[in-house]
Amino acid sequence: MARVIGDITRGTTNPNRLRRMDRWILFAVCPTIRATPDPLIVDLGYGQSPITTLELFDRLVKHVRPDCEVVGIEIDPERVTQAQSLVKAGLSFRFGGFEVPLDSNRKPIVIRAANVLRQYDESQVRQSWATMTSRLAPDGFLVEGTCDEIGRRSTWVSVRAGHDVPESLTLSFHVGSLEMPSDIAPRLPKALIHRNVPGEKIYDFLHEFDRAWLSHANLIPFGARQRFVAAIETMVARGVPIRDTKARWRLGEVTVPWETVSPTSYLG
Repeated sequence: MARVIGDITRGTTNPNRLRRMDRWILFAVCPTIRATPDPLIVDLGYGQSPITTLELFDRLVKHVRPDCEVVGIEIDPERVTQAQSLVKAGLSFRFGGFEVPLDSNRKPIVIRAANVLRQYDESQVRQSWATMTSRLAPDGFLVEGTCDEIGRRSTWVSVRAGHDVPESLTLSFHVGSLEMPSDIAPRLPKALIHRNVPGEKIYDFLHEFDRAWLSHANLIPFGARQRFVAAIETMVARGVPIRDTKARWRLGEVTVPWETVSPTSYLG
């Protein structure tokens, strides 16, 4: 039997908590899922309740492919047992960790790993990424990040198969409750959460985001969404390489290349 890699964490979750991450998967990874001969997606570390795994399955089947298969993997055997009542065609649950155990050595096209690294040390992050991405199909994605308890502030990185460094960072806000963009700092991925200090790129990025947001206070009467989009347009004009289009920004979503925010040095 293969060694199980990882530790049991608190595993708290809430319904619809991961909607922002799922929405990005449906946008950014959808073409890859539709093109693959084996539309297998893994939800790694679904926690005390499998509800977010079920939600991911429902979204994929409805919006991407009806033959998508989702496997929820948990390192706590009791949580796996409790999830069996939700098993149905295309949806299953099993015991495991970062090694991502699957029958017949199948390779998932996506691994979603939400809120699984928060309780680990930063020095363990890159090895965890490398272990998970080694299990992906050749064109697969690891989507790893964190969010607040009800999913109003979420962040995640996208790491491609066979790599231990991300290609992008995405921040997603509920703009109606946004006071300052930098308020998302406590929800940064583990690789960045301790790097929000002077001299680090993520600090500079969030500082620039705050500046742009404050510069459009005159738009408050027109709503937070218009102010948010205007702030991003200001950042783009200042040379910040923000990806995608206004359609994504209006959702409260900002994606930047990893090199824009990457740590000055890596631990581990």
